[in-house]
Amino acid sequence: MNLRFYLELLKKYDFSFFGISAAIFIIGVFNLYSATHASTTSLSTAGLYKVQIVKFLIGVGLGFIVSLIRPKNFFRFSYLSYFVVCFLLALVLVLGQKGMGAQRWLIFGPFRIQPSEIAKLGAIFVFARWYARSKLDNEIGLKKLIMPSILALIPTALIVAEPDLGTGIMILLVFFSMTFYCGLKWKTIGIIAVIGLLCGGAMYEFGLKEYQKKRITAFLNPGKDARGSGYNAIQSKIAIGSGKFIGKGFMKSSQASLNYLPENHTDFVFSIFNEEHGFVGSLILLSLYLILLYRYLWLASAVPRVFDSIVVIGIMSLFFWHTLINMGMVMGLMPIVGLPLPFMSYGGSSLLTFCLCNGVATSISNSRNLF
Repeated sequence: MNLRFYLELLKKYDFSFFGISAAIFIIGVFNLYSATHASTTSLSTAGLYKVQIVKFLIGVGLGFIVSLIRPKNFFRFSYLSYFVVCFLLALVLVLGQKGMGAQRWLIFGPFRIQPSEIAKLGAIFVFARWYARSKLDNEIGLKKLIMPSILALIPTALIVAEPDLGTGIMILLVFFSMTFYCGLKWKTIGIIAVIGLLCGGAMYEFGLKEYQKKRITAFLNPGKDARGSGYNAIQSKIAIGSGKFIGKGFMKSSQASLNYLPENHTDFVFSIFNEEHGFVGSLILLSLYLILLYRYLWLASAVPRVFDSIVVIGIMSLFFWHTLINMGMVMGLMPIVGLPLPFMSYGGSSLLTFCLCNGVATSISNSRNLF
């Protein structure tokens, strides 16, 4: 092992996933600083951008370690990772820390983790292994969906029970995206759509809490309760609209400085970014996300192993749905749910999960040349 050998390895290492994500993160850190530097209600948010940088560096470090693991080990330990995350999700319901009306976090000494975030990656592994081992020569019908649906519903039910409806829906969206990629029959899609509508209606009537119902009614008519459930949606659209074409400029968001928009460092970071940088800035940010998604699509078609390809599609769909839903909800096109914008929203567990996803994708990409 000499220096020349390591230089050759460095040349073949795929830095694209971490590189694009780092570009988004840098934009996110400046936006986070702008959103929190002049908070009039909480001094504790003033230094969040520093914490976010530390968490990102830790996430990238762990992601880099994951990128050195051979992809066959993801296949080998997929069921184990699934059972571990399901155990942690069950543990949250018993020993989890409560906060903001939910019980979602586990405390390990100085560390606080949200297992529902890590569960996304564990679910992707187990879905990919099931479909890779099922030898799907024909399109997937209802019978072949029974077992993977059970695998999807177990963590979903545990997450919704916390309650965390947004992340539970995310698990199902990733599951159906991966299933569609593996060859879902159109007839089956129709049946699932009908079942989904019926279950959705029943869920609304009997399963949702009152505040969750209010989010849906606020989406349909935010002006009906402008000072209550519709407040965030209205203020978010005001922020986006006031950004116009080129924005007000860095650190000039009135919605952030006057604290008109709650959660402007987590769920509504895109609103603040749009107010300060306008349509042009948002177009640049969106372009970076599209480049990242394209890179995942390319990798899914470039790898020879079925399992690797399905995993990449699962990770791509995770980024896609997070980005689409977060941007959609802050623009008033979707109901407000607690889903972060990848590498932009403040949060350690979600940031770690996205970094680990990049590490897995980089490992799969590197396997074409290094392993």
